[in-house]
Amino acid sequence: MTPLNPSRSRRHLVLTLLLAAAVPLAACDSTIMKHGTQFHEGDLQQIQPGMTQEQVRMNLGTPATTAVVGSGQAFYYISSTQTQTAFFLPTEQDRQVVAVYFAPSGTVDHVANYGMKDGKVFDYVSRTTPAPGGHDEGILKQLFRNLGTRQIFGE
Repeated sequence: MTPLNPSRSRRHLVLTLLLAAAVPLAACDSTIMKHGTQFHEGDLQQIQPGMTQEQVRMNLGTPATTAVVGSGQAFYYISSTQTQTAFFLPTEQDRQVVAVYFAPSGTVDHVANYGMKDGKVFDYVSRTTPAPGGHDEGILKQLFRNLGTRQIFGE
């Protein structure tokens, strides 16, 4: 049996400690997750007033949800960006809702791209916040509820 070399065992200890410290640091990297319909800038520009609901579905796909708004209908496409660090629950960083509003005739009236700006729902197309008491204020509030809060499963 050969005696242990003190400098070799010290190097082995230092290497082991460095490796042990590197593993938790590597696990702290954040992961970005995107859910829902992800649009490119040109996708929304293809939707023009007068298009039918079927033409909108052909261009944008099936909406996440629909609603009757005023005397017409609306398609809502929802996308979300979340980050997750290590073993923690994901945190939602951003949520976008693209709303395609249809006239009573079933053709596109206008398109809105809602997101959060300064803590309020904001339409990036018209650069306005929806008016209180608007036709779809309730559904927009529901779609943006809990943005940025950690979701606890089982509640």
